[in-house]
Amino acid sequence: MSAEQHFPHWSLIVRGEKYSFISQLRQAFITDPPVDKTTTARLVDYVPKLFDLDEVRKDALGMVNTPHFLGYTHWAVQPEYTAGQIDMREQFDFGTDYQNQYREGEPDYMKYWGNAQWPPEELIPGFKATLTTYLEQLGSLGFEFMGLLAEALGLPVDVFDKFYASPKESQQHRCKELLPPKVIKYPIEEGSKGSQGVGPHYDSGFLTLASIQHLLQASSQPGLQVQSPSGKWIDALPIPDTLVVNLGKGIEAVTGGVARATCHRVLSPDPVYGPRYSIPYFQMISQTVYLDKMRVFEEGKPLPVEVEKLVQARGPAQATDAVNYSEYSHDLSGVVALIGRIKSHPDVGRRHYPERFKEIFGDEDM
Repeated sequence: MSAEQHFPHWSLIVRGEKYSFISQLRQAFITDPPVDKTTTARLVDYVPKLFDLDEVRKDALGMVNTPHFLGYTHWAVQPEYTAGQIDMREQFDFGTDYQNQYREGEPDYMKYWGNAQWPPEELIPGFKATLTTYLEQLGSLGFEFMGLLAEALGLPVDVFDKFYASPKESQQHRCKELLPPKVIKYPIEEGSKGSQGVGPHYDSGFLTLASIQHLLQASSQPGLQVQSPSGKWIDALPIPDTLVVNLGKGIEAVTGGVARATCHRVLSPDPVYGPRYSIPYFQMISQTVYLDKMRVFEEGKPLPVEVEKLVQARGPAQATDAVNYSEYSHDLSGVVALIGRIKSHPDVGRRHYPERFKEIFGDEDM
C-alpha cells in the first residue's frame, strides 16, 4: 500500500458528494478526515512524554488495579497476549469518562465499562483533555462512517444504531496509547526486529480507526500489516492525514460475512527507526445484543445487486491467521468482549473475574 493509491477523501462529504465517497469506501482508508489537526498534533507530541514517566508513576496506573481493562501494561511485567503469545509492547488503555453501574449479582460483563486511570494532571498537563477531545471527535466520525457504510451496503443509514448503547452518544470511547483507545509503544529490544509487536487478530466491535501517519501511527516507521483474502501479509505504510479503517468481528457477524473483519498484526520495529508509537481508536458496541441473531440482511432475500457483485468478485472467505471472537456465533456481545479481554490480560481476569478466568483457562497458571 503506497501513498500514491487513491483513497476516499472526506472533502467529498463536505462538498455533498456522498455517493462518490461511498463508492470508494471499500478501500479501507480515509484521507483528510474531519479530526482537528491541532488536537492531533498536540496528542502526538504528548505520547513520548507519557512513556517517559518514571516506572513508579506508570506502575501506579497498572491495568490490574480495576476490572475495566483500562490502565498501564508492559510486555515484561504485565503482558498482553495475542494468540497465546506475549506482545512486545508497552501501552496505556484509556477511555472517555463512564460511571460504572454494576451491582453485586449482575452479570460479570457489566463490570467491564468504567472510568480510566489517568496520570496526575500536574505530571502531564492537558493530556487528558486533549485525548478526550480526540476520542470524542473520532467517536462522532465513527458513527457517521457506519451510516455511510450502511448506505454502501444498500441498507438504511441508521441500520447499525440498534447495536449501540442508547443513546449512542452515551457510549464509552476507548483507545490505546500505543477499546479501548490505546496509546502504544513498540520498544526497541535486542533481536526484536520482526518479532510479535502484536500477533494476528481481529478487533471485537464494528471498527477501529487509526491514523496511519503516526496509528494515529504516531511515528513514521512501518509495522502494521493486514492479511489479504489470499493470506498474504501487506504493509499498511504510514500516510500523512490518513486514517486506516479496520472492520471488527462484530460487523462481520451482523452482516453475515458480507463485510469481513480485518485480520491484522504489528511487527516489532527495526532498531534503525527507533520505537514505534500508535493511538488506535476502538468503537464500542452495546453489551446486551446477540449479534448473530440480529443480522442486517434479511435471510432468504437477495443482496442488493451491486453488493452481490462485489461479494461474488471477492470469492469465498479463506482462513486467516486470526481466530478470536468466534463466540459471537452464540453469545451475548458483552460476554464475547469480556472473554477476549481476559484472554489478552489474564492477570486482570484472575483478580477481578475469577470464575470466568477458570472457565477459560481451567487450572492453567497464566
